[in-house]
Amino acid sequence: MATPEDNATDGLLQELLCAYGPCGQEAEVRAVCARELQPVVDDMWTDDAGNLIGYIAADPPADDAGRGHRHRVSSAAEPGVATRVMAHMDELSMLVKRVEPDGTLHLTQLGTMYPGNFGLGPVAVLGEHETLTAVLTLGSEHTTQESQRIWQTKPDQGDRALDWDHVYVFTGLSPDELETAGVRPGTRVCVDRSKRTLVEVGDYLGCYFLDDRAAVTALLRAAVLLRERGQRPVDDVYLVFTTNEEIGGVGGTYASGSLPGTLTLALEVGPTEREYGTRVSGGPIVGYSDALCVYDKGVADRLMSMATEQGLSPQGAVLGAFESDASHSKANGVTPRAGLLCLPTLSTHGYEVVRRGAIGDMAAIIVEFVMQPGAHTRGED
Repeated sequence: MATPEDNATDGLLQELLCAYGPCGQEAEVRAVCARELQPVVDDMWTDDAGNLIGYIAADPPADDAGRGHRHRVSSAAEPGVATRVMAHMDELSMLVKRVEPDGTLHLTQLGTMYPGNFGLGPVAVLGEHETLTAVLTLGSEHTTQESQRIWQTKPDQGDRALDWDHVYVFTGLSPDELETAGVRPGTRVCVDRSKRTLVEVGDYLGCYFLDDRAAVTALLRAAVLLRERGQRPVDDVYLVFTTNEEIGGVGGTYASGSLPGTLTLALEVGPTEREYGTRVSGGPIVGYSDALCVYDKGVADRLMSMATEQGLSPQGAVLGAFESDASHSKANGVTPRAGLLCLPTLSTHGYEVVRRGAIGDMAAIIVEFVMQPGAHTRGED
């Protein structure tokens, strides 16, 4: 049975899921995060990359007049001792490639996203002046080989996987009407809100885009828990809600390079598959490596130890075909140390499923991680 805390968490998660946040256009998500974050941090701002940053000082600020100054020193000038904890606001989405004379739209992916993962159906076209409801479609299955584009995708005929060159968006509008709405090449297209309702599956929750809205919810929850605890973290903490993670960790890399500190901890969904020995029913996943970097052993070991002490049965993992804000930051040389903490997730980059309690578990580990000494002890690579 869900507790009142679970219901509050579910409500915030649902609000975040309903907010559109394609790469480079995360304002709706950022607004929700800012509303929740502002009352529980010492300072908050948006940086030049669009990242929302909440600052929690190790020592209480001397007075309000001093806020917003001493922690904004460039890490290149003064690295400092601080922890950057990141969850990304952006979601997998689509990009208009061209507008056809009949008003249909042809798309390409923005992030690693395929039509089969998210399905045909309603989409939101985020025009500059108006958001339109349209339909992502393949066309009629009642067709023959004459309709090659459709024929290729039939399992008993062409046997080709559904890809972006097969589908298009029906808008019901003319090119002139689309131009008036501000729809042109480069316009973002998102899965429509009508397909973003959380579904309860026993003790689990399912929806598109739990990557990374579930981790964003956990980071916001951790900020509340830190404030309620009435104690200061051992070192300064920057809670970073990043942009453009799905297309190369752009926002997180910028934040790692511009904020004080030497450690970046990324919060993510984690794949639960036999090849990694991970289960969606298990405890938090701690990354030891991914496709871009080897995470710092000392950081990963501390996360494993803390989760174990809390009875959460953590799962260590060596991941492939996976990247994070932290691994991008380390691979690009803007943070010397990196860690990865994941919610065990079924069907990542598809219709994702997480255990209901996983969000609270992640929040609890974050709190302990920043409250206990040792976050900056040099680990083994």
